[in-house]
Amino acid sequence: MKVLSFGELLWDIIEGKPYIGGAPFNLASHLAKMGIKSTYLSAVGRDRLGRAALRIAKRYGLDIRYIITDPYLPTGKVEVYLNGNGHPQYTIQEEVAWDRIVLSEDLKNNLLKETWNAFCFGTLAQRSKSNRSLLYELLSRLSCEQVFYDVNLRQNFYHRDWIEQSLHFSTILKLNEEEATDLSDLLFGKVYCRKDFFPAIFSKYNLRVLCLTMGEKGSLIYDGNNYYSIPGIKIKVQDTVGAGDSYSAAFLFSFLVGGDLEESGRFASQVSAFVASQSGAVPEYSPQLREQIRIFKNRQESNKKKEKR
Repeated sequence: MKVLSFGELLWDIIEGKPYIGGAPFNLASHLAKMGIKSTYLSAVGRDRLGRAALRIAKRYGLDIRYIITDPYLPTGKVEVYLNGNGHPQYTIQEEVAWDRIVLSEDLKNNLLKETWNAFCFGTLAQRSKSNRSLLYELLSRLSCEQVFYDVNLRQNFYHRDWIEQSLHFSTILKLNEEEATDLSDLLFGKVYCRKDFFPAIFSKYNLRVLCLTMGEKGSLIYDGNNYYSIPGIKIKVQDTVGAGDSYSAAFLFSFLVGGDLEESGRFASQVSAFVASQSGAVPEYSPQLREQIRIFKNRQESNKKKEKR
């Protein structure tokens, strides 16, 4: 099982301490922890933080062949402030390495030769023209089963054109409540209620699945015909940095190994609740989560053997 993720690789500075992050990077790291062959496409600077990022990415189990080292731009940083509820607010540094993800023709051809089970990306890394050009070329030419778009709007780093272009290629869309409101207004010029927004966006784009996360209220999943309401899990929140990214990874993992939408949503809810109860975006999993991952993988192997008979 192989997944390629594209986007920012940066350091979140929380109360003066650096923590590696970037939404697509967190997603890719969780996929690697779940046993997926997870490849990350990004860029870091030729500096201390860049070297540290590569070491950690490798330690997390990521395939780092396509993380480029930029000779001029610094590794990205984000100042993160946690409010009283543990929810993050961001100040994102500009003109950094991940704004210029550049592949040689050889590296690009290597990517295009491979077959991927999924390609994952977001909106923030599209803030530079060169990144958008590379991203849309890959979306047009990659061989992959699913295209997972986590909208992940940050500050003012998004544009209607980028979002529409992204949606035209996507099969799975993930967004939160605030982003659903923003997209409804951007795409349709009005704020729909959820039950009207979902069919409206499906009628405009060729989506197969939409996941709406609602924090402690759980999530709502839609496949064009049916709604699946996934209950939230009550926890004591440590911080929510990376919780949404872990939801994305867990949902995609379960879905790719054969879980149905409701089962995948429940597993995603379990993982994201656990991550929010811990410090850091990619904590060590509990024994219960590791066992659940093992069960998913064993079932996938069992199904493969049945198909070969």
